[in-house]
This record gives sequence, C-alpha cells and structure tokens, in this order.
Amino acid sequence: MSGAFLSSCLSAPHFDEAAWQEETRSTNPSLLYAKHYEDGHYFNPWLPIEHGGFTRLLRWRLSSREDYTDAEESYLPKLIPELPSRVGSAVAEGHDFIAWVGHGTFLVGLKGSYWIIDPILTDRALVPKRKTPPALSLQELNALGLKLNLIVTHNHYDHLDAPTVRGLAHTERVFVPLGLKGTLENLGMRRVTEMDWWQTLELPENMRLVCLPAQHWSIRIGQWRNRTLWASFLLMAPGRTVYIGGDSGYFIGYKEIGTKYPGIDYALLPLTAYHPRWFMHYAHMNAQEVLEAFEDLGAHFLVPTQWGTFRLGNEPAGYPALDLRRTMEKKSVNPSRVLIMDLGQMEIMR
Repeated sequence: MSGAFLSSCLSAPHFDEAAWQEETRSTNPSLLYAKHYEDGHYFNPWLPIEHGGFTRLLRWRLSSREDYTDAEESYLPKLIPELPSRVGSAVAEGHDFIAWVGHGTFLVGLKGSYWIIDPILTDRALVPKRKTPPALSLQELNALGLKLNLIVTHNHYDHLDAPTVRGLAHTERVFVPLGLKGTLENLGMRRVTEMDWWQTLELPENMRLVCLPAQHWSIRIGQWRNRTLWASFLLMAPGRTVYIGGDSGYFIGYKEIGTKYPGIDYALLPLTAYHPRWFMHYAHMNAQEVLEAFEDLGAHFLVPTQWGTFRLGNEPAGYPALDLRRTMEKKSVNPSRVLIMDLGQMEIMR
C-alpha cells in the first residue's frame, strides 16, 4: 500500500481545463451574495474549494514538474531606481499615480489620498525568499511622510507581512476583510475597519471604498484555515476607479463586478502561482484567465501583479509576464491596455 501511495504522489493527476472553464462560467451569479460564514469559517458559496489538504499538498511537492527554458527560468523584472524621488514629484505636482513596489505591493495616489496595498518589504514571505528587491525600503516609504491608508486583502504572509506593517510610521486608516481587525491592532495599527463583501464605505473628498468577493482562502499560524475573510477592493474617486484584485482564481464575480461598477480605469489582477494547474486552478489565475477577468471587469487598463518577486508555484518568478505576453499575442489583445510594469515603475493615471 505504501508503494502505491508513493507512486500516486509521484504522478500529477489529470486536469481538464475545458471542464474547469465550463464550471466557472456556469456558476449562478446570485451565489456571490449568499451567506459565506458558518461555524467559525468563511467560504466561497458559489463554488466550494476542493478538499484534500495535506495529501494534495504532498502530491504537488512530490510529483514531476513542468520544464521551463533557461530564458524562462532567468527572466525577472528590471528595477527602476529612485522611486521615492519620483513619488515625491508626483505628490508635489498633484498627479494620481500607481507605483509597483513589488509582488502585490502598490503605492497609489488618488485625489490627494495615498494608499499602500498589501505591503511586504522584507526578504521573505514566511519561507519563500525574494528573487527581486522591493522598489523602496520601509525607511524610504516612511521618509516620504505620506499619511497612508493601508489595505490588506487577506492574511497570507505574502500579503500581510507583520514586520512591514509594524514598521509603518504614518498610517491614517486601515481597511481589512472580516476577522482581521485584531491581527492589525496587535501589529500596532489603529483606526482599523473590517469590511464584508459588497460593503461600501464613504470616505472624505467624495471617495468610496468597496469590499468585493475574491475566490481564495485564508490561513495563518494561530488563525488556521478560513477563520478570516479574503477580498478584493474597488477604490473610487470622482472620475477615477482602481480595482485591487488581491489573490483570486477566475470566477463569475469579475463579470458581476464589471456590471455593477462599470468604467473601472485600472484593474490590478494577480498573476502568480498557477502551475501546476491541477493544484492551483481554484485559487490562482493563469494568463488566459487574467485576460478574461480583465475583459469581464470592463476595465480600461490591466496591471498584472504578484509576478517577479517570489516563486510560489512551480513556474519561475518572472515566467507569468512572458506567458502573458504570449497569450496576449495569441488573443490579439491591444498591448497599450496592458501595463506589464517593472519594479519601481510609476503610472501617472490617464
């Protein structure tokens, strides 16, 4: 029996891509609004996550891996220097901007308010080590003197990094999904607001923040599986909207969000950790799905996130950007609408 078990672990199971796509597209959108908390756990009511726990994890770690070329293994984003000075200039000139710090960490300036998204400026996400440095350090971020609003999309270590959060010097307000308030307060944060899916907060200067569903899960040492919610967010200002995708697999929610909130300007969508597909498909999107989510949202510009920093799936850290460019060419996507940023790159919003 032990030999048969080991043999099964060494082989990757078959994954039916077409069947998965059909399953996601046939989901009932009304379930996006259904109850999603029971017996101390959150869940995605529209499409339950596949179970298997440790056995599935072991099979992933032991099974054969995809082959990647030397170019795919070595490709990484460039680092554009002097982000702090460029941010300072944008602030002084009153520009709205999006700056990629690395992984899911973005610095956003919108109508005179400043937002830091899922900041991780340390060397490791618990275990995985950075392949590329952040575009600015914690000290440089604090030295900007900006009153930052912090958004944390979920509790995974590559999105909620305790040393970084603890070191933020000028935090104005903090916005998190349900269940995470205590964690942020324990890290020294004040004015922490928990939000549920489809909840809208009115903010100064006629701005709004909307908490929206994502197809993901949560776990953290001391909190365990799905004890806190995961989410995406929509940051809305007069004449400008930015969708913050957090972490998510492809799901019917993108089309619903695009219908409910038309005219999104920038969609920050996750593109990482999608190989092997049999293991990753539920909680992470591949390049084709990211483009489909972009189309569903009806956004003007796509900013792929989370590639190029950590190797969290089988694929090399920089591979998703190469994969996305190839997929865009096959699908004849207008490249001017897809902003594949380098580290430290700043987009002055159009």
